[in-house]
Amino acid sequence: MGIMAELLFWGGLLLMFYTYVGYPVAIWTVARLRPRRTQSADFTPPVTIVIVAYNAETQIARKLRNCLTLDYPADSLNILVASDGSTDGTSKCVRDFAASGVRLLDFTERRGKAACLNDALHACQTEFTVMTDVRQRLAPDAVRALLRNFNDDAVGAVSGEMVFEDSSGSGFEKGIDAYWRYEKFIRYWEGVADSVVGVTGAIYALRRSSFQPLPEGTILDDVLIPMNVVLQGKRVVFEPSALAYDVPETDAAGEGRRKKRTLAGNYQLLALRPAILNPFRNRIWWQLVSHKLTRLVAPLAMLVVFLANLVLAMSSNFYTTLFATQIVLYSLALTGVGLPQYQRSAAIRIPATFFTFNWYAVLGFVEYLRNRRSGGHLWR
Repeated sequence: MGIMAELLFWGGLLLMFYTYVGYPVAIWTVARLRPRRTQSADFTPPVTIVIVAYNAETQIARKLRNCLTLDYPADSLNILVASDGSTDGTSKCVRDFAASGVRLLDFTERRGKAACLNDALHACQTEFTVMTDVRQRLAPDAVRALLRNFNDDAVGAVSGEMVFEDSSGSGFEKGIDAYWRYEKFIRYWEGVADSVVGVTGAIYALRRSSFQPLPEGTILDDVLIPMNVVLQGKRVVFEPSALAYDVPETDAAGEGRRKKRTLAGNYQLLALRPAILNPFRNRIWWQLVSHKLTRLVAPLAMLVVFLANLVLAMSSNFYTTLFATQIVLYSLALTGVGLPQYQRSAAIRIPATFFTFNWYAVLGFVEYLRNRRSGGHLWR
C-alpha cells in the first residue's frame, strides 16, 4: 500500500509539474535550439475579413467601423458578416454598411458558428481570410501583420494576439490576465518551434485552400482549423504584433460558462478528428498532448496526489509536511473562490486561479457528456 501510494503521489505530482511548468520550459528550449524561421515580408493580397455574429446589434456597427478603418489597401479589403439566425437588429445594422462594401450572409435559422464559417468560407472570393469576433477591436495594422507571414508558402494559418486593455480591476480579472499571458508565452514558442496547437479565436488568418469544412456543432474551430492545416503539412504560426483588444471578464460565472464550453470542446475535438492523436500523421503530436490533453487529466492527478498524500501523511514527517502544505494551498484557493475580494492578494489569487481552471476542466467533461447525449444541439 505504501509503495503504491508513493508511486501514485510522485507520478501525479510529476504530471502536474510537467503540464504547467515542464512543457513551457521544454517548448521554449526546443524553439531556441531549433527555431523555424518564417520568411515574412510585406504582403497585401486581397483578403476577406469574416465575422460570425449572433444578436450583436449593440456591437456590430462599432466592429465594422473598426474593420473599415484598418491600415490595409482599401481595394484589397473585403468584409463578410454571417448572421447566425439573429433575432435582433444585427442584419439591419450590417445592411447599413452595404455602401462600404460589407457583404451579409443572413441566415434565418441559428445553426452555430461552425456551420456559418463553412458557408462564409465557401462564399469568400479571396484566397486569404481573417476570422475575428464581434467584441474585440483590431489594431490598425493587425491584418497587415497577419498577412505578411503568408509570404512564406509553408504557412497555412497565422494566429494573432489578444491583449486585455484593462486588468487593474478585481483579483479575478488579474487572474484571467495572468493566465492569458502564460498561454501566449506557450503559443509564441510553439510557433517558433513549428506550429501553434490552437489559434486566438478573436483574430487569426487562413489560406482558404487549406480550409476543411467543419463538422456541424464544432466548438473549437480555432483548434480544429489549425490542426487540419498541420495535418496538410503546413505551419501555423503566431504573430505577436497582430493585436485584438478586449477587456477581462468581470463576471466569474460568465467566464466559467465560457471556459467550461471551451474545455468540453477539447473532448469533442478528439472524437471529431481522431487523426490528431496519431503521432505518425500529426507532426506536432507532442505539443498537442502536452498543451491540451495533459490539462484535461490534471484535475484527476490533483485528486490522486491529495489522496495518496493522505495515506502517506502518517508514515513520515516529510509527507505530513507535504500534506499540510496541500491543505494550506487548497484553503487559500477556496478562500479566493468563495471570497473573490481577497484575490487582490497574489498569495490567494494564484492558487484560486489554478484551482478554478482545473475545476472548469472537470465541468467541461461533464458538459461534453451532457451535450453528446443531447445530440450536440446545445453547442450551437
